[in-house]
Amino acid sequence: MFAQIVVDVPAGQTDRLFDYKVPESLQGAVSPGMRVVVPFGPRKLQGFIIRLTENTTVKKVRNIDELLDVTPVLTPELLDLGSWLSEETICYQITAYQSMIPAAMRAKAKKVLYLQEEIVHFPVFIQTLFGKRSSIEWNKVPMDKDLLSLIRKEVRDGRILLEYEVKDQARKQSYKTIQVTPKKSREELEGMAGNRAKKQLEALRWLLEHYPETPVPLKQVEAEGGFTRAVLQALVEKGCVVEKTIEQYRDPFKDKEFQKTVPLSLTNDQAEVLHPVREAVGTQTHETFLLRGVTGSGKTEVYLQAIQKVIEEGKEAIVLVPEISLTPQMVNRFKSRFGSQVAVLHSALSIGEKYDEWRKIQRKEVKVAVGARSAVFAPFEKLGLIIIDEEHEGSYKQEDHPRYHAKDVAIWRGRYHKCPVLLGSATPSLESFARAQKGVYRLLELNNRVNNFPMPEVELVDMREELKNGNRSVFSNILLEKLEDRLQKGEQVVLFLNRRGYSTFVMCRSCGFVTECPHCEISLTYHHVNKQLKCHYCGHEESMVNKCPSCDSEHIRFFGTGTQKVEEELTRLLPTARVIRMDVDTTSRKGAHEKLLTKFGSGQADILLGTQMIAKGLDFPNITLAGVLAADTLLNLPDFRAPERTFQLLTQVSGRAGRDKLKGEVVIQTYNPEHYSIVHAKEHDFLSFSRQEMTQRKVGGYPPYFFLALITVSHEDLSQVITTSEKIASHLRERLSIQTKVLGPTVSPIARLKDRYRYQCMIKYRNEPDLTKTLREIADHFQSEMAKDKLFISIDMNPHMFM
Repeated sequence: MFAQIVVDVPAGQTDRLFDYKVPESLQGAVSPGMRVVVPFGPRKLQGFIIRLTENTTVKKVRNIDELLDVTPVLTPELLDLGSWLSEETICYQITAYQSMIPAAMRAKAKKVLYLQEEIVHFPVFIQTLFGKRSSIEWNKVPMDKDLLSLIRKEVRDGRILLEYEVKDQARKQSYKTIQVTPKKSREELEGMAGNRAKKQLEALRWLLEHYPETPVPLKQVEAEGGFTRAVLQALVEKGCVVEKTIEQYRDPFKDKEFQKTVPLSLTNDQAEVLHPVREAVGTQTHETFLLRGVTGSGKTEVYLQAIQKVIEEGKEAIVLVPEISLTPQMVNRFKSRFGSQVAVLHSALSIGEKYDEWRKIQRKEVKVAVGARSAVFAPFEKLGLIIIDEEHEGSYKQEDHPRYHAKDVAIWRGRYHKCPVLLGSATPSLESFARAQKGVYRLLELNNRVNNFPMPEVELVDMREELKNGNRSVFSNILLEKLEDRLQKGEQVVLFLNRRGYSTFVMCRSCGFVTECPHCEISLTYHHVNKQLKCHYCGHEESMVNKCPSCDSEHIRFFGTGTQKVEEELTRLLPTARVIRMDVDTTSRKGAHEKLLTKFGSGQADILLGTQMIAKGLDFPNITLAGVLAADTLLNLPDFRAPERTFQLLTQVSGRAGRDKLKGEVVIQTYNPEHYSIVHAKEHDFLSFSRQEMTQRKVGGYPPYFFLALITVSHEDLSQVITTSEKIASHLRERLSIQTKVLGPTVSPIARLKDRYRYQCMIKYRNEPDLTKTLREIADHFQSEMAKDKLFISIDMNPHMFM
């Protein structure tokens, strides 16, 4: 028996299957989808078994060393999906498979040195290095030339053994229990304990009285009965009690109580959109539905009742929500309805917690997985429905290898399981909406809020006029008046600003010098709390300067506004207001996100000020005002999706106000009030916006009229970047059809990042069957250069980020 294995070396030369022999001891225990440890050259590596075969064409076949799993971690479906993903996104197979398992299981090999003789027989250098240990990890060995040559000699002579060990971090949590030995009478047990061991006899009688038939945690016996571990261990050795190790899941929600909820009665509109979804679940039909529902129209209840049908059919469901709106509120809704049948997968959990939630899915202990992008790989085997909420969100696209879009993976899995996929949004992406209008997806619509609450009134404020009238504040007069009004009424406000930090950049008013990151071509952002200038791309930090480094002038000032500065100004203008700020800086600690929202929800604050993370998914009845401080932030980015993202964000923020009986209002501050994305957001008019934006896209030749691919080349040497990107562009022009446009090479919008210069080429195409093959050839051709010369080429088949 032979196994065809993909090994954990992400490189062009190793991106294929290698044959290994299944040793006698493992015959019958191995199956495709399991992780193994295999010898590879002098090393030992982790690999995945892709298939088993009885023959091989390889002359010298090495044995599999070790099996890492008892059951496969990848199902046959996920093995097929990985192969498809590798083709579609032009990544290595191992990269695709690694992205499907929890981080805790991504094993890495480590080198370990073992002494083969007594320590006293070694030179002093080696004795000092090992001390009292018989082994030491290679990365703990100082990189000293003399010491290394000494170690090499000892390894050659066989007195020190160099071993490669592959271990994953998937540690299971467990606790010890003891139980009175069953099927023995009290007299027998007391006789076994013996009369002379008084403390042991006392412990045994206590157990017989309190826990005669059930296992009880050792710690509990120690705490409640006051017995020491030694006494209990003696009873185990005498056979009076049985000790067992019980595995325990890390439960991120152990301190929370979820109040059970029942399905709500649906409005006619909700019932109408739910019907075809439930029908597709019942008849096991694959269809992609696009549910366009205005904010507050009750999409979540439709999801919950669709999942109810899935569970009744004995099937499983995946619900994807964007990372930033995976708020405790969202988790609460699913946990309250389906209780312990829900596993939650998202980045706020620790590595161990994520691993345990994943194991619940793998062991078929849950029916529903709720999570961010990577939850689309949940190892369910009876999928009945996949839901993607806020389907327009950019965070569903992974910006690192494998560069997949969760929507494409969901539709692939839907086809495989013959189950429906439901995409929901108040502002669907234009690509999805175009597909729905063409009949590729089926369009479902919820045009009214639940209970027919009106959409909030939106007021546009032209900040150019405010400046003319001498208002230099971040807040327009109208917004400030409305804020004061809400504070008097005891109502709550959400203020949105798309920038964290104190100010966007620091500039000298005398000579125009701007403080820039020394490693990236981008200005540094000032953070007021620790008076630091930070680069939000590479993490570089430096202290704030008092004088201009270029001309020595003292006229160095802050420009632009970040959340910290707005918070400071709010406190100055409205000293009685209680403000909660939510951005990356205030929510970096585990659980901070939830604490801040709970505090706001319980009325301990009047104003919630934040970045994108507050724009979605929040549902608080007392919010009656939403303010957007700078609507133009996204509009000015070099990205064809900028107007669409602006419209979506403004619509989402507006949707936070007036979701209950109290009437809602929205104030949007802008320097560009005539822009169509802002005008249509004011009217909550998605259809008019989509018509106007589609015209722009058609003229510019952008999706949904064309597909895009983006190639980015980066290196520390600018001339090498230019030469390589020109070679790539001319190769593409030779190989691709005349209808396909190859634009560039041109400088990337951020020309230098982390000390690397960047150029890009864009491909616009309608039908180019050999494109992935051509791009794979380019990647393989430059592979050797990339390895030895630190050249980096990234290929993105469906780019969402152009910076």
